[in-house]
Amino acid sequence: MLNLSHITFANKWVLWLIPLVVVLSVLWWYFHQRKQYPTLTFSDTTSFKGFQNPIKGVLKKYSPLLRLLSLVFLLIALARPQTSYDESKVTSEGIDIVLAMDLSASMMAQDFKPNRIEAAKQTALEFIDGRPNDRIGLVIFAGESFTQCPVTIDHAIVKNQLHAIRNGLLEDGTAIGMGLATSLQRLKESESKTKVIILMTDGVNNRGIIDPATAADIAMQMGVRVYTIGIGTKGMAYTPVQMDQQGNLIFDYAEVDIDEALLQSVSKKTGGQYFRATDNKKLKQIFDQIDKLEKTKINISAFSHKTEKFYLFALIAAILLMIEWVLRYTVLRSIP
Repeated sequence: MLNLSHITFANKWVLWLIPLVVVLSVLWWYFHQRKQYPTLTFSDTTSFKGFQNPIKGVLKKYSPLLRLLSLVFLLIALARPQTSYDESKVTSEGIDIVLAMDLSASMMAQDFKPNRIEAAKQTALEFIDGRPNDRIGLVIFAGESFTQCPVTIDHAIVKNQLHAIRNGLLEDGTAIGMGLATSLQRLKESESKTKVIILMTDGVNNRGIIDPATAADIAMQMGVRVYTIGIGTKGMAYTPVQMDQQGNLIFDYAEVDIDEALLQSVSKKTGGQYFRATDNKKLKQIFDQIDKLEKTKINISAFSHKTEKFYLFALIAAILLMIEWVLRYTVLRSIP
């Protein structure tokens, strides 16, 4: 069945001949009929009321229309009607990303709403939703580091693991070098051309057996870009200062202390950038900026498939011409 919604013509100029042919044919038919059937004038036509035009006369008079229609369909066939089907193939060159998140007690500070950990989690979840073509993993660190989720394209798993993290899962402290080293381990077998680590922390490196500068050197050798984010307002913040005998955190106002020089050095050495997030809104803006900096490469290849449909119109033209020829040399042959 012919789908006219996708029809195109390879020789569109031929279609302009159709109105010309129709006009010339009508003019020829009009003058030919007047010449073949001269008119007579009668004073009274009452005696002719019982007569009707024979069917053969009607066919004789209008049979040229079959020739005209066959010529029109022949011109349409010469215009080469085609049906086209377009499709596109999308291929993406994804990025492997590891989110490294500090879970030390100070990340429970309430200068972010409701606190630094929950604000970082929510922003990271939105970031993951915006990267459907990338593989993403999750590393957590405090006094030690741990792979919460390996690098995967199954973002549902990553998000579930992100929802599950909280302060207290790891021994307290801030082992930035260990968090970075564990993230690099997750990217060691990666075949992606672009590998990225987004490390979030609010403190100073005070634990771990791997120095952050050493981990940055390894990242540079591996071609991994590290974006570091210092999380914490400038000045004082309502933050945990100690823990009671029952293990509950005791809050008080304390100076926010982030080793920005270290984080800047790590990012600069690996080709990344350092950012300072002072509230929820600024943290989201930072992730949006990283999202724009690390765009997944998407290639779209377009294909167009065309199928010739001229034969249908040529067949109709041939059938109409054959009908006209049969009528002329059979039914209409006896009419002078």
